[in-house]
Amino acid sequence: MNFLSHLECPKCGAQPDAHVPQNLCPNCGAPLLVRYRLDAAKQQLSPDTFATREKTMWRYRELLPVQDTRNIVTLGEGFTPILPAANLGRQIDLQRLLVKDEGLNPTGTFKSRGASAGVSRAKELGIREVAMPTAGNAGGAWAAYCAEANIRAHIAMPQDAPEINKLECQLYGAELTLVDGLISDAGRLIAQGVKQQGWFDTATLKEPYRIEGKKTMGYEIAEQLGWRLPDVVIYPAGGGVGIIGIWKAFEELLVLGWVEPHPVRFVVTQAAGCAPLVLAFEQHETESKFWDGAHTIAAGLRVPKALGDFLVLRALRESNGTAIEATDGEMLDAMALAARCDGLFICPEGAATIVAAQKLRARGWLGQNDEVVLINTGTGLKYAEAARAALRRP
Repeated sequence: MNFLSHLECPKCGAQPDAHVPQNLCPNCGAPLLVRYRLDAAKQQLSPDTFATREKTMWRYRELLPVQDTRNIVTLGEGFTPILPAANLGRQIDLQRLLVKDEGLNPTGTFKSRGASAGVSRAKELGIREVAMPTAGNAGGAWAAYCAEANIRAHIAMPQDAPEINKLECQLYGAELTLVDGLISDAGRLIAQGVKQQGWFDTATLKEPYRIEGKKTMGYEIAEQLGWRLPDVVIYPAGGGVGIIGIWKAFEELLVLGWVEPHPVRFVVTQAAGCAPLVLAFEQHETESKFWDGAHTIAAGLRVPKALGDFLVLRALRESNGTAIEATDGEMLDAMALAARCDGLFICPEGAATIVAAQKLRARGWLGQNDEVVLINTGTGLKYAEAARAALRRP
């Protein structure tokens, strides 16, 4: 049984119909969130329900938005390991350091989760053609899942996105357009196609279901820790969907009664060359401003303005969290450190979480015995140039 209830706007409270295709809130233009009948779910499900299920994110299918399991489009995504990084922890003076390694997903990043949920729901709602701008990895993931679902994908990405992301989209059969600019420029091109061609817009947070795939990271963290919550989660934010999803998952778990109340502090880390959320947090703003001249080796962090910025900032403030930036050089050094300490070949975005942990431990914001979960969003194998650059560091 599926417990999908309705869609809800977190700004104005509107509840548009969840059973027809929806993009943004029709009243105020904010992203929509999926809500479930958690009281009913609590009566029929328990943590024991999942113990013998498949080790994918669809083990939590009753609390995901696909109502008919025949519409699930899966390549085996989710239930990635949460690894004790003991050697790295000793280096940065954190005794309970963990890494949630999303690089082991089917397309090499956590984007597989959002694509699986989003494409599955699109299939269920009868959508046959989707379009999205991307910094790189999301495009590859959505192209893969659309191929499996026989849905046509139109994708635009910056010309200087990682080469592997361009090749992924083409190999999976998506229509790929390269733009001379940033993801925001790719977004304008896609918006034009959506208007003129009638494609369904699956840009970050412009459909409600990508978050649901990402939230399964939060369910998994709790389950893998024995159905309890950690002290701190550090997340590298571009569009910020992952942190919104994990925050949402922890809230749902508390309502379900599957975890004990425990204060989890959320931390966002961004590249110094594109840090709109960090700046907004430091200036006590509720939304970020467009970051001009965005530049960083971490393609996934090169997002000048996130549509869901107000939700990310809300998660930080409500959890007594914080936001911190990392330079490209610091990320490269952290990539090398993770590889040499614990055999983890992580992406630059994931490396930014190590930088944040180092800085916050040095400031005393993190305690030596805090249980800290770093989200490595992808495999370093997709970032050969960054790996070479890390080796050239003094």
